[in-house]
Amino acid sequence: MSERYEAGMSVRRKVLGDAHVDRAEAAKTEFDAPFQQLITEGAWGTVWAGNGITLRERSMLTLALLAATGNFDEIPMHIRATVRTGASREDVVEAFQHVAIYAGVPRANHALKLAKQTYAEMDEE
Repeated sequence: MSERYEAGMSVRRKVLGDAHVDRAEAAKTEFDAPFQQLITEGAWGTVWAGNGITLRERSMLTLALLAATGNFDEIPMHIRATVRTGASREDVVEAFQHVAIYAGVPRANHALKLAKQTYAEMDEE
C-alpha cells in the first residue's frame, strides 16, 4: 500500500479505534475495496492526517458538515470518536448550534438527537 494509505490507516485507527477499523476491514470485499482505499487515502491519509488543525477541530468540523449536509448515518460513529479526538460534548453542541443557524434547525435538531442517543449508549458501556 501507499505511504498515504498507511498514514490514513494510522489516523483512522487513532480516531475511530482499532475495534471499529478491524470490523470495517473484516467486512471489506473485492466490490468495495477500491472505495475503502479511496477514503483511507483521501479522507484519512490527506484530510485527517493534515497538520493545519487539531483532531479536535477536525472532529467538530466533520460533525457539523455531516449534520449540515444531512449525512446523518455517520454522526454516531464520529460522536464515539470524540473520546479519542478530544472534542467535548460542549464542543459538539457548539458545532450543532452553528449548523442550526447556517444550515437549518431541523438538521441540527436531528444531529443533536443522534448525539444524545450515542452519548447515552456510551455512558452505559
